[in-house]
Amino acid sequence: MAVRILLADDHGIVREGFKALLEGAGFEVVAGATNGEEAVRLARDLSPEVAVLDMEMPMLRGVDAAEQILCARPQTRVVILSMHAEEHQVMAALEAGIRGYVLKTQAAEDLIEAIRAVTRGEIYLSPKVATIVADTYLTGAEAQPDPLTPRERQVLQLVAEGKTSKEIAALLKLSVRTVETYRSQIMDKLKIRDTVGLVHYAIRHGLFHL
Repeated sequence: MAVRILLADDHGIVREGFKALLEGAGFEVVAGATNGEEAVRLARDLSPEVAVLDMEMPMLRGVDAAEQILCARPQTRVVILSMHAEEHQVMAALEAGIRGYVLKTQAAEDLIEAIRAVTRGEIYLSPKVATIVADTYLTGAEAQPDPLTPRERQVLQLVAEGKTSKEIAALLKLSVRTVETYRSQIMDKLKIRDTVGLVHYAIRHGLFHL
């Protein structure tokens, strides 16, 4: 029986390209998601064996979507697709329980092997990512912890996407006052005093891409 896969990427052409690649390798793509929130909902509804998630998606980034998926469906294996291999992003993904981390520049070569590996219960990292993890281990370095909670990261991502507090409140089913409280907490933690600074932080830390 073919491995059932949920594929999440906000770019339709990219998503269709990966779907063709995976189906050509004998996998079954059961659904495609355009943002992190949709990926979480589809994973809960369909219980795919593997969820392939883009790191940088609207509404909810890949790592945070993965945490929610793994909480609801622990048996689902998650593979992250990313353009970036920064140490803090890779380590955050592994700490969240993600089993595969594939660079998009190497996806054609690595993604199929990553899915096969995680379904065997193994961890798969693109070679460049594996080097970063090994260097971190050998030097005894520790990745800097994320100062924000998952909900604060989601609010920050939506702010960076240009959403107003009222729009964020509607999307997250919160009150506007609660959203403003989150926004204030984020600014205090990051020592940032304006929206431009929040957007720059979000871009640097993979929460938003232009």
